[in-house]
Amino acid sequence: MKSVVKLFLSPVAALLALTATSPTMAFDLNAETPILVSADNARLDDSSGIATYTGTVELTQGKTRLTADTVTLYRDDNGLSRIEAAGSPAHYRQPTRDGDGETDAKALRITWSASDRELTFEREAVIEQDGNLFRGDIIHYDTVRRVVTAEGGTDSGNGRVEMVIQPRSTKQGSDGNSESQ
Repeated sequence: MKSVVKLFLSPVAALLALTATSPTMAFDLNAETPILVSADNARLDDSSGIATYTGTVELTQGKTRLTADTVTLYRDDNGLSRIEAAGSPAHYRQPTRDGDGETDAKALRITWSASDRELTFEREAVIEQDGNLFRGDIIHYDTVRRVVTAEGGTDSGNGRVEMVIQPRSTKQGSDGNSESQ
């Protein structure tokens, strides 16, 4: 059974690699564009480097957007190190690399780690792009190696990883024949 999952992870990695607008796929701390946060409430504990935002929270950097019920930002000596978002569900949206589409991901919990350079979508995780869909209880995306790992889980759903891959579109070639892209 695990070999079937491995068979499908390569197309998923390719799908998610297309979503990256920067090497980190998520928020780019080296970008010139600041991360903007808005929420109904905020609590900043400067001594511990933790800021907690609640109530219709929105984080944006350029066209990358994260919305959730609660977002916690963790800072260390190097700056922002971790973002944890929780919602029912929390949403992560980012334009595709070519700008013609959008990646829409949702989960009850979304975590971004600067040191691991990884996005994690937990509990009821769904990632959609151009009609393609990937669903699992936990989805990890290593933004450096561009590796996707997914787990089906046993707490909710059917305990399996699911994927829908749309067929390649066809276009007319210069000779009038249809060709696969």
